[in-house]
Amino acid sequence: MYAPRVFVSMIGTLAVFAIAAYVMSGSFWMALGETILCAVILQIGYFIGIVYLVRREKAQMDSARSSDGVTAKSRADAGVRDNLTAEAPARVHIQDH
Repeated sequence: MYAPRVFVSMIGTLAVFAIAAYVMSGSFWMALGETILCAVILQIGYFIGIVYLVRREKAQMDSARSSDGVTAKSRADAGVRDNLTAEAPARVHIQDH
């Protein structure tokens, strides 16, 4: 969901809704109130959609991580252990003559 596109679409939808509500009711204030209510409902739907997408992405990441059999914490620990057990560089002795 690309946010600017969603907002432009939402404004277009609200404009069409406002015009239709005004034509049907004949009252500017009634159309304004219904349009504000419609905007709130659209925002709630957008929020629910974003929460759904984030939760789905997290579930996919968790399942990919668990399919390896290695968690992120144990990967990090393994990296630290690899660095600790790596061969130390040869020492260079500098002598003064």
